[in-house]
Amino acid sequence: MIYETAQDWQNATHKRVLFYGMSGLGKTYLSNMLREGGDWFHYSIDYRIGTRYMGELIADNAKAHAMQVPFLRDLLLTDSIYIGSNITFDNLAPVSTYLGKPGDPARGGMPIDEYRRRQEQFRQAEIAALMDTAHFISRADALYGYPHFICDTGGSICEWVDGNDPHDPLLCELSKHCLLIYIEGNEAHTKELIRRFDRAPKPMAYQPEFLDRAWDEYLSENNLQAGDVDPNSFIRWTYARALAHREPRYRAMAPWGITISADEVATVKTPADFDHLIATALERRADTPI
Repeated sequence: MIYETAQDWQNATHKRVLFYGMSGLGKTYLSNMLREGGDWFHYSIDYRIGTRYMGELIADNAKAHAMQVPFLRDLLLTDSIYIGSNITFDNLAPVSTYLGKPGDPARGGMPIDEYRRRQEQFRQAEIAALMDTAHFISRADALYGYPHFICDTGGSICEWVDGNDPHDPLLCELSKHCLLIYIEGNEAHTKELIRRFDRAPKPMAYQPEFLDRAWDEYLSENNLQAGDVDPNSFIRWTYARALAHREPRYRAMAPWGITISADEVATVKTPADFDHLIATALERRADTPI
């Protein structure tokens, strides 16, 4: 780790952290709070994916839908209108909308093969965006003069790494430049995340092997053909399974850095509170037998 002790952290003139964990436990809350403090550069992986790596795919998908409307088709063919995604840190909907949901097109779904293709595009984009972290650390300092740096990752980072592999290329690269911080939830948090998702299901990224298992099981349990699947029903059914699938993968990543709880995150109101929490977590790690 780039900070082995609480004293290392407290003495650091350039603090660099990477948050990971399930979406909804405080990664972006901490990132926004620190950024608003004025000394932290906020590198959002999802924003980078949606602008640098999938921006053209997202815009082309919107154009393809617009081309089905004669009025818009004529305007597009004459370059009379422009279609693009208005993605921001606070509105990442263009990415999730592009990912979509598998199932009956009449109910907002897409064929499973197309869904798998877009999932693979996202996997490659997220890995590339994560590998850009060192570049943005240098850029934040050299171009903007920010002394401190946050890498705010998406919930799917655990799908593309193996925390049990000491030579995992992505974890090796990220841990060279940032203190990896796992935001861990408890059973109550998990229940609340499931409740929220059930109320408003949203597209998400899955490890290919997990997606294949979930899709086959859903079809079998419900005696359905692929084209009969209700997209929202499938992703609701899959969500709790995805959380259970990800939990051990997050835990395997934890020894690469430190762990803080979502409850601890909720008590952080200022950058000074954050500094204290990270120092405490480093002390806790040092006192934990390996």
